[in-house]
Amino acid sequence: MNFSERFERVFRAVLPAPFTIAVLLTLLTMALALFFTEPATEESHFLEILGYWEQGLWNGPLLVFAVQMMLILVLGHVLALSPAVSRLINSLTDRMHTAAQAAWIVTFSTLLVAFFNWGLGLIFGAIIARKTGERFAQKGKPLNYPLIGAAGYSGLMVWHGGISGSAPIKVVEEGHIPSLMEGIVPTAQLTELPSRIPFNETVFSTMNLTVSILLLTGLPLLMAWLMRKSTTGRINLNIKSVHTEIQTDNLRGAEKLDHSRIFCLLFAILILGYAIYIPFQMQNFTFNFLTPNYINLLLLGLALLFHGNFARFLSAVDEAIGGASGILIQFPLYFGIMGIMKYSGLVGDISHFFISISTPTSFPVFTFFSAGLVNVFVPSGGGQWSIQGPILIQAAEQLGVSLPKSIMAMAYGDQLTNMLQPFWALPLLGITGLKAREIIPYTLLLMLAGLLLFVGILLIF
Repeated sequence: MNFSERFERVFRAVLPAPFTIAVLLTLLTMALALFFTEPATEESHFLEILGYWEQGLWNGPLLVFAVQMMLILVLGHVLALSPAVSRLINSLTDRMHTAAQAAWIVTFSTLLVAFFNWGLGLIFGAIIARKTGERFAQKGKPLNYPLIGAAGYSGLMVWHGGISGSAPIKVVEEGHIPSLMEGIVPTAQLTELPSRIPFNETVFSTMNLTVSILLLTGLPLLMAWLMRKSTTGRINLNIKSVHTEIQTDNLRGAEKLDHSRIFCLLFAILILGYAIYIPFQMQNFTFNFLTPNYINLLLLGLALLFHGNFARFLSAVDEAIGGASGILIQFPLYFGIMGIMKYSGLVGDISHFFISISTPTSFPVFTFFSAGLVNVFVPSGGGQWSIQGPILIQAAEQLGVSLPKSIMAMAYGDQLTNMLQPFWALPLLGITGLKAREIIPYTLLLMLAGLLLFVGILLIF
């Protein structure tokens, strides 16, 4: 038994299913809030915490976000089931002559796509990982499939430092920082805060470009090396193109609309035409239009276009929708955790602790670690920024630390512990058929490599 097999065997023995992890984290968060925060009213503190949990559990905007994620997963999977996309991805997987080469290609391409948009990176990584496993299974070649799954998840290591990162996108908005700090600092201090922080100081800064280039070169090499050291993993795939299964005999009346290529094509062109129009009607072109809603609009139009008719499209939806069950039932649990962390003040206590032991030199590093810890309980970049952002801005101003660097330190910590927290892995697990305990041994190695890189860069710059 080699190193990777022993490593995976340990985690399979001690790590439960993602839903159980979410429940355990919920109970742990409740316990931490109970012991480390003060009640806001005369009501029982435990009942108060349960109220915070319930408030987060059914939070309207977060539930909308959950549906967006389900649609990204389902529509992306539907697109992968189309004959055209299958041929396209197969042309890429055909270039993978060895397992190590496959690990390098999957990791590099996933990181590159995720740097431009986290949603596209998430679904692209899952699809190419599954297609790679399928191709190697067809050829009878050995492949560590869980490692390939981890490679397809690696994009979550770069997303928050990329073009679609929540914190960099928010601070580039005119007036966002003063509005975020309103009511937290005196009015006189609001005028001293920067109105906005442009991308050239965050995403396109020398520090962040250095980090991104090192991740793009180092992580694929690490995964290729691990693949060479490992043996065949579990491959249990059954992706198939559904268009060949649709029966078109004896169609009558309106049934012909379901199978009409022209009708489907016109509707797809309508959707894609508007999707193309959206970025060009912006006065100042940025990548901010790449929201979950836009990605879903694009995926819907492409899925209809490539399947050719509504019957094939709906058949693919039936096959793909099962993979979204994890998001449906587990996302609300994490929203409940976010509610406890936010309304009890626990996230503020964590951040304030790291600030209290910081110096101007160590503050970005402690911000990085505190963000990584908070992300385990609040696995949402946007949610974390809204909670931790005001504390970070206030502390950076008091300590005289670069605000853009502090923001990126938070982004690095947030994206690092995605390799530990299985929340964002749910779409990938649904598509690949893998289990969290199978990929986490390898994502933890990615996290360790990222930890050394991020801390080193924050100290150097």
